[in-house]
Amino acid sequence: MSRNAALAATVSLTLLALAAAPALGQTAPAARAPADAATRAGYDRADALSRSVFWTQEQQLNPMDPVAGVKLAQALRELGQFDRAAETAQGVLVVQPANVEAMLEVGRAHIARGQAFYGIAALEQAKAAAPRDWRPLSLLGVAYQQVRRPDDAKAAWNEALRLSPDNANVLTNAAIARIGEGDAPSAEILLRRAAAQPGAGLQVRQNLALALGLQGKTAEAEAILRRDLPPEAADQNLRWLAARMQPGQSAAAVAEASPTARTWSSLQGG
Repeated sequence: MSRNAALAATVSLTLLALAAAPALGQTAPAARAPADAATRAGYDRADALSRSVFWTQEQQLNPMDPVAGVKLAQALRELGQFDRAAETAQGVLVVQPANVEAMLEVGRAHIARGQAFYGIAALEQAKAAAPRDWRPLSLLGVAYQQVRRPDDAKAAWNEALRLSPDNANVLTNAAIARIGEGDAPSAEILLRRAAAQPGAGLQVRQNLALALGLQGKTAEAEAILRRDLPPEAADQNLRWLAARMQPGQSAAAVAEASPTARTWSSLQGG
């Protein structure tokens, strides 16, 4: 290489280096730090999609952050991404094997994807780790019911109610199991107790409407639906109930409906 060519190459490389460097007086942008506690708390009130984006970013900043992992798993589950939710929560347990919140999310995700069997071990571990917490027992009841262990399910719910009497969530879970067994009158009793609790929400009342409708108590079921839902949604739910009250249908048949069919939960909006 001639002397002039070498000089030109050196100048070219110098210019490239200068172009890639920050301008005089500027510094390279610093990596974003994890969000502060107030920002994180604010996202608890956001929708599931916004939370999934936020907590994905937080987990990318610190893959060892168990709070980000649990919160991301919860958001993914609410978005219907059950497999990813289960994997994310399980990943938290690799980092923190004693994390009860992660154990609960593992159980919730497997229940939601219809494979409760794979969540039972995590929920039983959560029960052992937090013996005064009603949540593992309530979820275990749902999981046991899904894997056709009804006696174990009832025992779990009874224990949960001993720890948290008249808990609306536990009562609702037990009631839905009764509906699946074809016992809508018994479910109605549990759901009336649940609906009477201060923290009972729309889902409890909608399940009470289901139990009433399956017994032919259409007027009361319709009154509940029309208080809580827009007219078109209430009409849709009432048509769903009417179709299942045709001769030959039963409350138990409702629970055995095809997974691809429109379900009561989907009509309610989740």
